[in-house]
Amino acid sequence: MSADILIVPEFGQDASSPVVCELITLARRLAQSAHGRVGVLVLGAAAPEPDAWAGSGVDCIYFARSSGLPLPEMLVAAATEAARRAASAIVLLPHTTAGAELAPRLAFRLDGAVASGCVDVSVEADSVRCTRPCYGGLAREVDEFALAPVVATVRAGIFERAPAHAGRRPELIDLGSFEATRARRIDRRTEAAAGARLEDAAVIVAGGRGLGGAEGFDLLAKLARELGGAVGASRVPCDLGWCPHSWQIGLTGKTVTPELYVAVGISGAGHHMAGCGNAKTIVAINSDPEAAIFQDARFGVVGDYREVVPALIAQLRSLNDASSRKS
Repeated sequence: MSADILIVPEFGQDASSPVVCELITLARRLAQSAHGRVGVLVLGAAAPEPDAWAGSGVDCIYFARSSGLPLPEMLVAAATEAARRAASAIVLLPHTTAGAELAPRLAFRLDGAVASGCVDVSVEADSVRCTRPCYGGLAREVDEFALAPVVATVRAGIFERAPAHAGRRPELIDLGSFEATRARRIDRRTEAAAGARLEDAAVIVAGGRGLGGAEGFDLLAKLARELGGAVGASRVPCDLGWCPHSWQIGLTGKTVTPELYVAVGISGAGHHMAGCGNAKTIVAINSDPEAAIFQDARFGVVGDYREVVPALIAQLRSLNDASSRKS
């Protein structure tokens, strides 16, 4: 099959965004096997400079002009036009809250199929195969689609970031203006980002129900600072309002692949491990010696986190201070 590939990043993501680089890696592999081109949708007030995408591995930039904060129907309309203009057989989106909302609506507009939370996408003869975890990450299913286009959300941390392609200058295609017609913004709230994005962090300190309350995350934040990492959470603390939902890791949250994942007060249920099971090293701190998390952890500490974490912070500070004095 001849397959053009379209990447639809989140608003504000560009060629330097890690998740976009991973999608480009997958898109280039698909395009090479299907003799197609790679395009990317860019939404904004001003046309992007092709030089900013030069060397990224993208063949076409589909620019959708928008003067305001992009609302869902604007994104759907712009992505639909870009996919039709590109005659895309496969559309790739990040597996995020926004991506999961946009993908089925886009597939409906295009009379195509949708697959969410994919860990791989491939072209086989005249069909598209999407591999994704199921049963809380304990197994994987392969869905085969003969219908095109296929809209797929792809989990972060699965593919290597795309290497530079020297001398490549993408074509800029103007799709026109896209503005909200049936919705208006009545309020805007911005959540301040603290530290590295979870998807990009090399170290994550995550808390669960076992923390007992929001104050536990203040302690985890101190540990994360000493480790140079970010703070995450399982679903229950987010639902209880102990921490922002943007911290949620798991089947219904974010998928992360850090070098080090410190799980504090997390039981290790399958729906949480689906979001962090590919971490290079998992360290578990839990008062329950029978907690399932210890089956996945390389290192485990059985004890009250209120005693273990402060001791760990003190030791890390001592090591960091000693390292600073030597340098």
